Amino acid sequence: MTTENTKPLTPKSFLHKILNGTAIGVIVSLLPNSMFSVLFSLDFFANNAFFATWNTANVLFQSALAAIIGTLIAFEFGFKGMKAALLTAVAFVSSGATSRLAGAGQILAELQKQQAPKELIAAAKQISTGFYTSGTGDIINVMLICAVSALVLLWLEGKFDSFSFVLIPVIGTLLASLGLFTLPYVKMISTSIGQIIMYFTELQPYLMSVLICVTFAIMIVAPISTVAIGLAIGLNGLSAGAAAMGVGTTCIVLVVHSFFINKPGVTTAIALGSMKMMMPNVFEHPISYLPIVSTSILTGLLVPFFAISGTPASAGFGLVGLTGLFASVTGGLSVPTAILAWLLLPTAAALLLRFLWEKILKLYPVSIFKFEE
Repeated sequence: MTTENTKPLTPKSFLHKILNGTAIGVIVSLLPNSMFSVLFSLDFFANNAFFATWNTANVLFQSALAAIIGTLIAFEFGFKGMKAALLTAVAFVSSGATSRLAGAGQILAELQKQQAPKELIAAAKQISTGFYTSGTGDIINVMLICAVSALVLLWLEGKFDSFSFVLIPVIGTLLASLGLFTLPYVKMISTSIGQIIMYFTELQPYLMSVLICVTFAIMIVAPISTVAIGLAIGLNGLSAGAAAMGVGTTCIVLVVHSFFINKPGVTTAIALGSMKMMMPNVFEHPISYLPIVSTSILTGLLVPFFAISGTPASAGFGLVGLTGLFASVTGGLSVPTAILAWLLLPTAAALLLRFLWEKILKLYPVSIFKFEE
């Protein structure tokens, strides 16, 4: 099998293209809001028209994640023109980020039953028939359908070329339909993870914190939204603090390893919140989870020890925009203690365990964290 740039494809290289397109798409789409969300929430910026508009653009940029991923995956395979457009559109539809508003039909029916004013009923009709965008969509489903779409386009190479202007758009809508069909089933993955995490919250504080911390540390370098799960299951208090600590710990571990092997820009992007850009490395070298998980076990113990708390909104962000740190300060932690618990101790643990696993036991080389652009 070959791509349009004639390079032979293996299952490994095929998966790498899907992961690499996804990872870079995450940087493009999510990094701006990760950098400025906390800053722009301050009164000075929130009440300024320019910065408020910029903040809106950052949020909408996030909603374009699936389309950006589709485009970049298309480029990974060398697709251009209509084929690239197909992957962009299929990814966008398959993500589920844009859908009809749940419950809008029932609201309309109730207003009609109560003979509400015509203007109110007209507005309800418009809402019930429209589509609305919220969040980033399901990244796993996007990757799945983009992979299927890429295989279909590769199979079509050299076939039916004279009908491509008609055939490709029709095939695109069929693939998008497949994405909408698989979406609720793929979403069950996130739902199941949420149920497991809810079980963890019923355990004693130290065990709960370690398990939640490790789970979120693993998820942040997987095609799963930690923010969406944190909000969906309503993590709060110590459980939210543990979730945020897991995300923050992974950030620190990746920075510690990336600093010695990647360009400064890559390390900076990770530090600002683009941990998912390392997904190809983690999938290709599962041993890279060793420093992430082992460090998270240690930092998870810090949560009940320092009584680090959080909110559903901060649970999935970790150190992105210092959201988790600020949430714990709001929850009663002093600033010096927060800096110690969130930055100094996790960094010390990450450095120590990196030295143990890489230098002493030689379980992996730091090159496995090399980001391939």
